[in-house]
Amino acid sequence: MIVKIKRLHPDAVAPSKAHSTDAGFDLAAVSMDYDCINDCYVYHTGLAFEIPEGYVGLIYPRSSVFRKNLLLTNCTGVVDAGYRGEVLAKFKRIKTDPHSSSIYNIGDRIAQLIIIPIPEINFVEVSELSDSDRGTGGYGSTGI
Repeated sequence: MIVKIKRLHPDAVAPSKAHSTDAGFDLAAVSMDYDCINDCYVYHTGLAFEIPEGYVGLIYPRSSVFRKNLLLTNCTGVVDAGYRGEVLAKFKRIKTDPHSSSIYNIGDRIAQLIIIPIPEINFVEVSELSDSDRGTGGYGSTGI
């Protein structure tokens, strides 16, 4: 599959994988702003993508985020096939320690992009659903 990328910033780094078997392509920060209104750090990748129709790009935090005091604000970002703008990652601080400076710096790998196929879906309204072992058991219904 070919995914076209456009550099929007001269320091933008092409997405890369550390290992050939990795699912995600690391995204690096070229700049960072602090959004006072929403109390979050906005990291710019300096990249825009042309994801093929029938696919979606999902932005996840890297596993190294556990070393930071940050949480990706939307948990998983969605980059639709028709979106052509810059890919950003917004993080909120999860600890209020005023002496902590554990955030990502410019040049750090801040998130990862995973591209997956999206099946064509048609919803059909019915009056009954088939039975299953789980039934209507919801949150926590299978134990801790």
